[in-house]
Amino acid sequence: MKTLLNTFILLFITSIAISQNNCSKFYPLNEGTKFQITVYDHKEKPSAIIDYDVVNVRKSGGDKIGTINSVMTDGKGKQITETSFDVSCNGEVVSVDFKSLINPQIFEQFGNMDYEITGTNMEWPNELSVGQKLPDATMDMKISMSGINMNMTLKITDRKVIGKETITSPAGSFNCFVITHTTDMKMGVSQRSTSKQWVTEKMGAIKSVNYDKNGKVTGSSLLTKFEE
Repeated sequence: MKTLLNTFILLFITSIAISQNNCSKFYPLNEGTKFQITVYDHKEKPSAIIDYDVVNVRKSGGDKIGTINSVMTDGKGKQITETSFDVSCNGEVVSVDFKSLINPQIFEQFGNMDYEITGTNMEWPNELSVGQKLPDATMDMKISMSGINMNMTLKITDRKVIGKETITSPAGSFNCFVITHTTDMKMGVSQRSTSKQWVTEKMGAIKSVNYDKNGKVTGSSLLTKFEE
């Protein structure tokens, strides 16, 4: 269970990528944009690769909406899972579907059960500044099978921009905003972690690091490809 929770949280912190376009600075909503994030374990060894593809960009009222497809493979190129989620923007705020917080492996584990998912989306203002506080995000999942009920909750809180730093990735060196947040997850057992992200307007989430409650690194990720 602990491994599943760590994977769940690490997948979440790799899910934020940023691209400059007419509607959104803080998520790629140009159809055809592709980007890749490599996930590392606590020993800094590659454990997974996630390839994202922006498809089916459309307008709904005053919003622009895009679907993000993702495919996760292990270090040997074997596909682990795939999923998709929606991202919308209105020119001021980017809203990421709260379902994107869910590791697709959860669905594989509970695929034969009935479940209901509710929550609040992850929002990213188009303008960031040091000291800024960002909205919380939540996800609740109720699972039922043969009269047995289980609940899984995820809360992303204390989101704030704490500074600016230069980060280097295979794509180059970039001036980034540094953003931190706290994750509380409960699924039978409770687990708290903190995360730090380095994000830039042109290339997205260059790097993310996840820490346990004692401040020990449990995993990280790095943007390794970006194509528009």
